[in-house]
Amino acid sequence: MENQTNECFYNMSMDFFYNNSMHKSDSWNSIRLNIVQSFGSVFCCFILFSNAMVIAVVVTNKRFHYPFYYLLANLAASDFLAGLAYVYLMFNTGAVSRTLSVQMYFFRQSLLDISLSASLTNLLVIAFERYIAVLNWKVHSNLTKRRVTLLIVLVWAISIFMGAVPSLGWNCICHLETCSQLAPIYSRSYLIFWSVSNLVLFLVMLSIYLKIYTYVKRKTAVLSSHTRGSLNRRRTPIRLIKTVMTVLGAFVICWTPGLIVLLLDGVNCHEQCKLTSFKRWLLLLAVLNSVMNPIIYSYKDEEMWLTFKNLLRCICNGTRRQRSSRANMRSSSQEPGSSLHTSDENKSAVHELDD
Repeated sequence: MENQTNECFYNMSMDFFYNNSMHKSDSWNSIRLNIVQSFGSVFCCFILFSNAMVIAVVVTNKRFHYPFYYLLANLAASDFLAGLAYVYLMFNTGAVSRTLSVQMYFFRQSLLDISLSASLTNLLVIAFERYIAVLNWKVHSNLTKRRVTLLIVLVWAISIFMGAVPSLGWNCICHLETCSQLAPIYSRSYLIFWSVSNLVLFLVMLSIYLKIYTYVKRKTAVLSSHTRGSLNRRRTPIRLIKTVMTVLGAFVICWTPGLIVLLLDGVNCHEQCKLTSFKRWLLLLAVLNSVMNPIIYSYKDEEMWLTFKNLLRCICNGTRRQRSSRANMRSSSQEPGSSLHTSDENKSAVHELDD
């Protein structure tokens, strides 16, 4: 029995691990699953388009060429990756999950883990940038582009490493008795570490942002009592902090239930907790977070919303011009002799006038 438990099963399909973890098959029929996939696909298309537009807004508008907005664009890039991860997950879930190989399952889950880690690390870096700006009482920090680039590279390096940890060895492929139920090749100890560490980081970030917000509001009240002018400039730091706090609040609300479920799975609470019955709803809640972020950016920042609309107009006008130019080219190519015919008529008319 000991030899059997220490044996590794890298060549087995996921059906073997689902059966080992006594994972109950989904009770959803194909129609209900197709409805969820349809709505999920619409959300994912919006996630990909809107977050790509946020990145384009920051790149094209020079007013956003500051560390805060560069990091905000990087957060949009993590949401863009989350959209890709959700698309891949939706069409490789349900009965398809059991046919996946171990490597494909690791790839599917690592996309989600990387996007979550990137979003969380981005929010930590933005907290660091806001802290520097607030201490100097400036709208934007003095971080150079080189340092911001290094921070962005560091964010993705940490995120990729965290997403690759299970495939690097912290799994249950060689120890089947430690497998979780929701992620049948993930070790329960890893799920406990993953969920607890993220929940602790949530609390840390909430406390940091609350301290920054109270400091900015207190200093703004003191300055406004002594200075009458430039009140809008004094309020700008508060607006940026409010934007980030709204993003952080949406992130915590949408991801905390899923992390709690993973924690319950890690402590082996299966029969009493009935974890598999609402896992898809928690996934849709996580998808909703990536849908909300671009809406929060544009709603909280008027300049970003105006640039967003201008980009949409440029795209629409560009497509209209392309269509009209193609139509003109087609009409001219379909009637090659008409121009020659009209030119001959013009020449004959000129000769008649000369006569």
